[in-house]
Amino acid sequence: MWEAISNVYRSFISLMMTFKATDVLDIMVVAFVIYNLIKIVRETRAEQLVKGILVLIVAFFISGVFNLKMLNALFSSFFQFSVLAVLIVFQPELRSALEHIGRSKIAKYWNSISGNKGEEEEKLRQVRQVINCVSEAANNFQRSKTGALIVFERQTRLGDIINTGTVIDAEPSVSMIGNIFFNKAPLHDGAMIVRGGKLYAAGCILPLTQNNSSVSADLGTRHRAAIGISENSDAVVVIVSEETGNISIAFNGVLKRDYTRETLNVALEKMMIPQVTEKTERTPIHAAPKKGKKDEKNQK
Repeated sequence: MWEAISNVYRSFISLMMTFKATDVLDIMVVAFVIYNLIKIVRETRAEQLVKGILVLIVAFFISGVFNLKMLNALFSSFFQFSVLAVLIVFQPELRSALEHIGRSKIAKYWNSISGNKGEEEEKLRQVRQVINCVSEAANNFQRSKTGALIVFERQTRLGDIINTGTVIDAEPSVSMIGNIFFNKAPLHDGAMIVRGGKLYAAGCILPLTQNNSSVSADLGTRHRAAIGISENSDAVVVIVSEETGNISIAFNGVLKRDYTRETLNVALEKMMIPQVTEKTERTPIHAAPKKGKKDEKNQK
């Protein structure tokens, strides 16, 4: 035992003698990649697939140790095509990871330095305008209990979703949104896509979420579709319930409910406009503004 320990110690010392600064960088990069891979598969369907693959690897190792020739040959044939199998099985997760890289801070910084400043300001003005229109329309829908499903496209393009509906490419207005989701209108039963600062398409069909275990049973198809598109893209989705008039937002596969016109406007600006002021960012999305002492005295 002592001889084995001393051999490990000598190997470690000899390894440290050849250790360079580039090796530290190499380890840090590999650790970063492994950490992000774990984040991607964690709490998704991919986690169970990874566990299954690990079981197969352990079984392959055991078959080699105990010289189980038939089983070892079977696993060897299987692992020859493992790379192709992984690409097919993990296609949704790999696509999500690549989209996440495209939405990273580095990509956003590159877009900001390569774009025209005047054009960026005009886009921000248009986005604020459409956010105000959607917030006001959602408030009207809440009072009248009119169902609505509004998708804000961000960096992930939703061309395949837009192709399922009708392109309208209209300037934003409360009356236009109201006409689209009027219960006798031909396009009211689908989703409306907001691209840039325009109402780009309506009557679009969204994919339903497959994560039914974590979705409340009282949520209908409209909410499940909103969660589904938010799982497959970086879109921000506004939902108005036809039964209760409740306003909700779906983002990154998470549904948050009980918004008002004001809190909806703040939340949408925070998600859609990165250059929101520090004061706006610190405002809680679900909480109403706190009353000061002067307001309390006036009420008394």
